Amino acid sequence: MKLLVLGQGKTGALVAEVAKERGHEVRSLGSKENQDGRALTRELLEQTDAVIDFTTPLAVVPNIIHCAEAHVPVVVGTTGWYQHLEKVRELIQERKTGLLYGSNFSIGMNFFFKAIRAIAPVLKQDYRGNIVERHHVHKKDAPSGTAVTLQKILESSSGVKVEIASVREGETVGMHLVMLDSANDTILLTHDAKSRLGFAAGAVRAAEWIKGRTGLWEFPEIVDQL
Repeated sequence: MKLLVLGQGKTGALVAEVAKERGHEVRSLGSKENQDGRALTRELLEQTDAVIDFTTPLAVVPNIIHCAEAHVPVVVGTTGWYQHLEKVRELIQERKTGLLYGSNFSIGMNFFFKAIRAIAPVLKQDYRGNIVERHHVHKKDAPSGTAVTLQKILESSSGVKVEIASVREGETVGMHLVMLDSANDTILLTHDAKSRLGFAAGAVRAAEWIKGRTGLWEFPEIVDQL
């Protein structure tokens, strides 16, 4: 495949590296080269099978618009833009292209989501729920998109409010702890990323999956199909 990676930060650079290792032809664009999506010309996108976006919340929507207009499918690992999700959904349907987004492209984390969904009803049995997420000091958003996803899973499955605590320290890749506590016992479930490699590999596999497909999906919906 011919892949275009948007974002040359730590994760974006690793995505490009993993994609090359998997035999894909890769081109990368940084934020300075692609302000407001201006570098996403028709000529460039006509030579692209799929785009992988690991940029910023402000950059991602213009990028999606340019790709949709050129009918190029997009994998979005950027978070913080979900308030625009319904408008993006309409655009994807109108242009008959594909978009796959996720707060976390780690295969392990997406099965962790499934585990959390399975145990969430315990909150109806006099348990209190809390989430602690710890990331590196460079992370711009707090709470993390992954923590917000975990919160939504717990609350939608139980009707019980769950709080999130965010910690920013050192070069921590990403740790998410879900604590379900009662007077009788405590349930602890943890996902601790050892490196960004899992995120990058999942994003590349997502791009391989979305080629030739139309519609809008969230990564947990299709992780079983990879």
